[in-house]
Amino acid sequence: MRARCLPAVLRLSPDSLTSLMNAAPSNPCAQFVDWRGHAAVALTSPDGATALILLQGAHLLSWMTADGQEQLYLSPLAGQAAGEAMRGGVPVIFPQFASRGPMPRHGFARITQWSFEHGTASPHDALAVFALNDNEATQALWPHTFQAELTVRISNSRLDVELAVSNVSLAPFEFTAALHTYLRVQDVAAVQLEGLHRLRYLDSVRGTEQIESQERLQVTGETDRIYFDSARDLVLHEGSRRRRVSAFGFKDAVVWNPGMEKCAAMPDMPPDGHRHMLCVESAAIGTPVRLEAGAEWVARQSIECLE
Repeated sequence: MRARCLPAVLRLSPDSLTSLMNAAPSNPCAQFVDWRGHAAVALTSPDGATALILLQGAHLLSWMTADGQEQLYLSPLAGQAAGEAMRGGVPVIFPQFASRGPMPRHGFARITQWSFEHGTASPHDALAVFALNDNEATQALWPHTFQAELTVRISNSRLDVELAVSNVSLAPFEFTAALHTYLRVQDVAAVQLEGLHRLRYLDSVRGTEQIESQERLQVTGETDRIYFDSARDLVLHEGSRRRRVSAFGFKDAVVWNPGMEKCAAMPDMPPDGHRHMLCVESAAIGTPVRLEAGAEWVARQSIECLE
């Protein structure tokens, strides 16, 4: 069945938002809430983990483990202007990564209204499912007929975000995609990312391709790298704390931090925001996904708190 498609509005009117709040999902694990004038779904797992997902972009803004620790970075300046992508959390990048194509940067999925499909809970986790279909606005940018579904599953120690894309047209199409995950850290200068050693990467800051020489990557300034064919688990070390990032169906990984100077010039980031985040993204970039008519592609990123 073709999923419902909400109008492609980015900020709801007070009356529309109130009506949506009153039409709360029947499952108590998932409830509509108002976040800075934007409609969102608050997801609660029986073990105490929580998440907050905007309908705009099916954008995961927050994942808190049961001990109250926020695992994702969200800029305190995010959401101040209608129609803008939110800085932080997990934006969904589709059907174009960055400026690698004719569309606006990072495509349209992150600034388009998705529909909430359903939420369910088991004794140990909870999930919420969101859907996006092509419409006149998406067709103007990317003339293909598709269905996309995003599933967010949370528990005390694990986050799974799964993106599925179906080609419901009569011809194949290609796309690139990523889950642009902002991990919250105390001080990016004190963290190390393990699992990238000897991988080929594009350094987008310098415009060169290199081989990663560090056993554990340390961020010392502006960093913007695409690691190709990175079919490995990555482990973020922060003192005694470790978080493992696993990808299924995504062949590439992106590591990004704007650094001090670029961050200071960004209107939606505080001047020191770069210190408290590191983007570790599962992606399909180097080889675009080719999806035949009637076919489906599914990929997932999992983050697990090890300590």
